[in-house]
Amino acid sequence: MKTILIANPKGGCGKSTLSVNIAGYLANRGRQVAMLDLDRQQSSALWLATRPADLPHIRMLDSKKEHDRPHDWLVIDSPAGLHGKNLDHAVRLAHKIIVPVAPSLFDLQASLDFLKTLAEEKSVRKNKCQIGVVGMRMEMRTKAAWALEHFLATLDLPVLAYLRETQVYVNAAFEGKSLFDLPHHLAERELEQWAFMQGWLEKD
Repeated sequence: MKTILIANPKGGCGKSTLSVNIAGYLANRGRQVAMLDLDRQQSSALWLATRPADLPHIRMLDSKKEHDRPHDWLVIDSPAGLHGKNLDHAVRLAHKIIVPVAPSLFDLQASLDFLKTLAEEKSVRKNKCQIGVVGMRMEMRTKAAWALEHFLATLDLPVLAYLRETQVYVNAAFEGKSLFDLPHHLAERELEQWAFMQGWLEKD
């Protein structure tokens, strides 16, 4: 089982939105997908509880005891403020770590500090997991995107996607859906923004 950890110490950066859409992508690819919602608000769990039964199945894990059940992928929606031993444990589980970053100076700085902390983790140093960054509510060729790339210049980490702010994500979430459950014409532009990240997720 491969594990994707969605993590950022700041709340409100889009962890749950990213988590459910990654899970939706993998499920629509025919993978056996489970989610673990560690966030206090339980947004991913709420989303999954409203997911229609006729869509590709995603299972919510209720406890760590269920980790050994067969799944191809586990997507972890981590809590804000993840640090210390909890961060160490989460990183040891992860094959890939995605850090969503919101478009503000304070979020950028907090995310940079977090990425530097991640770089010191033993699993990362030994190349046992990969790290990527996603610009949330952010368009390419904007000041926020330029600032993100500037902040990341010294860390040698890929920007996997810039996901623009749009009601498509909001409307889909109300129905327990991801972008990948929608008719293509309703999310065509958004799906284009996911193209590079899809390849990165599937690459060993």
